[in-house]
Amino acid sequence: MSARLIDAAAVAEPFRAQTRARVEQLGRDLRLVGLLSQIHGPAHTYAQYARRGAEQTGVTMDLWELEPQEVAEAIRTANADPAVDGIFLYYPLIDAQEDRWARELVDPRKDVEGMHSFWSRLLYENRRFVDDAGKIPAVLPCTPLGILKLLQEAGLHSPGAHPKAPLEGVVACVINRSDIVGRPLAAMLANDGATVISLDLDGVVIFEPAIGRRAYAMRDGDQDRAAALAAADVVITGVPSREFQLVTGAEIKPGAICVNFSQFRNFDDSVLDVASAFVPRVGPMTVAMAVRNLVRLTALRPQHQAA
Repeated sequence: MSARLIDAAAVAEPFRAQTRARVEQLGRDLRLVGLLSQIHGPAHTYAQYARRGAEQTGVTMDLWELEPQEVAEAIRTANADPAVDGIFLYYPLIDAQEDRWARELVDPRKDVEGMHSFWSRLLYENRRFVDDAGKIPAVLPCTPLGILKLLQEAGLHSPGAHPKAPLEGVVACVINRSDIVGRPLAAMLANDGATVISLDLDGVVIFEPAIGRRAYAMRDGDQDRAAALAAADVVITGVPSREFQLVTGAEIKPGAICVNFSQFRNFDDSVLDVASAFVPRVGPMTVAMAVRNLVRLTALRPQHQAA
C-alpha cells in the first residue's frame, strides 16, 4: 500500500473560489485584521502566508504588529471599527492564560477563527445554527473545520451510517487536546458520530459519539498510545515539539488516514507504506475556512447583531 498524499492547497482552492464569488456578490471590499506580537518565528511566517491567501479571495488583510501589552486595546479598536470585518489572532500573543482572555475580547461577530465562547458553546452543545429556525449557521473553528474537509477529501466515510451521524463506527485518535484545535476537533468528530480517543500530556479522554443524544459525551480512557493508534481509522497529530516520538507505520492500522497539523513533523515516513492517505499540513485549509467564516459573518451580521 502506498498512501495518497493530500495537498491542502489544492483542496482549499474550490473553497477560495467560492469565497471570491461571495465577496464579489457583496459588492464591497472586506477587511480582515491579524494581530501579531511575534515578529519572528512560525507565527510571523504563518501570518504572512495567511495574508497572501486572504488576498487571493479578494479580502484585504492588515497585520498589526504589537507589543504584548498592546493586544487588548488593539482588539477593542478593531471591534469598534466598522471598516474591520474580521479579526484573526496569531498565538502566542501574550501567554497561554492571557491569550485565552484575548479570545474573549474579540467581538464574536468578527471572530473568523470561531474561538469565542459564544461559538464554542454552540459547538460543544452540537447546536449547528444560531437561531431556532435553523437559518443562521454557526461559525466553526477554522483549523478543525479545515481538517474535517481534508478528511472528506481523503475518503473518510462510514457506509450505511445515519445521515445525522456520518462518521458512525469510525474510531479517531487525536494526539493533542488544545483549546485551539485538538479539543474542538474531537468534539466535531464525535458530534458526527465518531468515537475519539484523545491523547494528551494530561491523560486519555474518550469523546463518545453523539448518537441517541444531542451532543457527544466525555469519559476518562485507559488506552495507551499503542492501543489507541492500532484501533484508529484516523490518526490526527498536532504535537508542537521536535522531541515527540514520531508515529510509525508499525503503530497504525492498515489503511488509516493520517493528518499532521503541527508545525513540526509528527509522522515517520514509514506511515506512507501503511496508511491509505496522508495529509502533511493543513495551513491552506485554515486560511480558506477563516475567510469563509469572514464572509459568512459579514453577510449575516444584521441578523447576528440581534442574537
